[in-house]
Amino acid sequence: MRRRKYPECGYTLDGVTCVEKGEHFCVPRANRVQRFFEELLVHTKGRYARKKFILAKWQRDDIIRPLFGRVVWSDEFECYKRRYEIAWIELARKNGKTELLAGVMLYLLCADDEEAGEIYGVARDIKQAQLAFDVAAQMVLFSPVLSKRLKVSDYKKRIYDVKTRSFYQVIAADAKSALGSNPSGVGADEILAWQSGDMWDSLRTGMGSGARLQPLMMASTTAGNDPEGFAGQMHKKMEAALEHPDLEEHRHVFVYLKNTPEQADPWKEENWPLANPALGDFLTLEGLRKQAHEARTNPIAEMAFRQYRLNQWQSSTVRWMNMFLWDKASNRDIVYPDNDSLLNSFAGCDCYFGLDLAAKQDLCSICYLFPCADPSYGVDVVWRHWICEAGLEKLDRLNKGRFTHEFVEGKWLTVTPGDVLDFEQLYADIKADSLRFTFLGGDVDKHMSEPVIQRIRLETGIGVEDIYAYDNQFATMSDGMHRVYDMVTDGIFRHHNNPLARFCFDACEAKYKSSDPDLIMPEKPNRMRASKRIDAVPAAIMATNAWWTRDGAVYSIYNERDVLVL
Repeated sequence: MRRRKYPECGYTLDGVTCVEKGEHFCVPRANRVQRFFEELLVHTKGRYARKKFILAKWQRDDIIRPLFGRVVWSDEFECYKRRYEIAWIELARKNGKTELLAGVMLYLLCADDEEAGEIYGVARDIKQAQLAFDVAAQMVLFSPVLSKRLKVSDYKKRIYDVKTRSFYQVIAADAKSALGSNPSGVGADEILAWQSGDMWDSLRTGMGSGARLQPLMMASTTAGNDPEGFAGQMHKKMEAALEHPDLEEHRHVFVYLKNTPEQADPWKEENWPLANPALGDFLTLEGLRKQAHEARTNPIAEMAFRQYRLNQWQSSTVRWMNMFLWDKASNRDIVYPDNDSLLNSFAGCDCYFGLDLAAKQDLCSICYLFPCADPSYGVDVVWRHWICEAGLEKLDRLNKGRFTHEFVEGKWLTVTPGDVLDFEQLYADIKADSLRFTFLGGDVDKHMSEPVIQRIRLETGIGVEDIYAYDNQFATMSDGMHRVYDMVTDGIFRHHNNPLARFCFDACEAKYKSSDPDLIMPEKPNRMRASKRIDAVPAAIMATNAWWTRDGAVYSIYNERDVLVL
């Protein structure tokens, strides 16, 4: 078979002409993009602000030059064009992904020889998409050359190139907003937070119209926490493309993956550069050390450290409470034989409550939180738990009789007759507690029926404005969950050895939001199959929220006795 003859490349820059033929690395093209970065762009933040964007060795030799320098012959256009149409950059956070993406978008806007180009910056929402745009806009304003040529509209989040009639526009990951588009370039930021691949597919199909010579879709992201979601599936495809780059379906895909292997020790500093090529350059070792130190004793912080700083794909949930610290936090100075004795010990005190009502055939919990006048002394917390006979039988069956033998016989769990929870018993117990304590306020699950909330108000005399009802979501549960963990860690969340509460806290997993590791909430188990229950946890979180968000003087039992400091 005769080898096909291709014409000479002929691309020339600064007197250097590429004489390669067929698929090849075109040095002048790679030089052009590198020069664009290093001669026209500047950094925009911190100690590097207004300094030239001199590409780090790994940025230059591993991403920019191979991405833009590799070309193939196009029979359709009868010229050489870029080999890659998709670029996937997956790095740990704080390695300059946003700045690199912003620079590439500006190059595609005004230096890629594309008339009437359409460049789109896309992310989960407009706010996230604006991050790369804002960096690009500032680069334009800081550049004497680009600021004369490009027009920036901060209000519209749009940069316009008058010479080529091209624009760079911010949109959110909503496929409807991309209908009818004909992108020549796309900057897809933090794919890990995208809910679906609809926008990706919409823009990708728009690029395939044939009107663009060498469109480029560049994605930058950190590892996610849903391996089966869109980002997780894309990650698997990129791993395959990296392993078999010459397969036909992979030939147009450029991949730069920097993930720390799962088996690597996360606390060994020699493993950190695997996902952090900028370490020692513009990423400081000192900052990583601090985060690693914080993560070693906190499972939520460890998961975030692994995902965002080591670029390891994680599960969306992690076991939450350190039970060694939980056991240390109990006030062991006084041992109460049962829950009634414990409740009576706080008679006359002010408290806040959190009420988590589950299904009528399952465990329900209320938590009473008694704060000290001095917040540094923390809080005392006690619970009530209810379940119907049918629900008890199911949990006993799943837990080898533990609920009856330990929790019911120990008087930590109240059982009501029948197949569904007797709410009259619940109302009577809460009313009795309202006479025993002074309710300053409470938070309840919004999914409770309004008649239940009204009845509690009626029985306790608590005002309408003193009970807040809300959904158990990241925004409402995260702060309280963090506060509970911090108080347990500090030994000032005195739970008085309630065994059923311990069972719930030991079973609780924390689910965190993919786009923000600081936002967490309890992950409830499948009540149809799981043997575990966590109802004491959301009740405690809501009680903590009620305490933290209300004002007013508090009467504490520690006005009469000292706090036992462990």
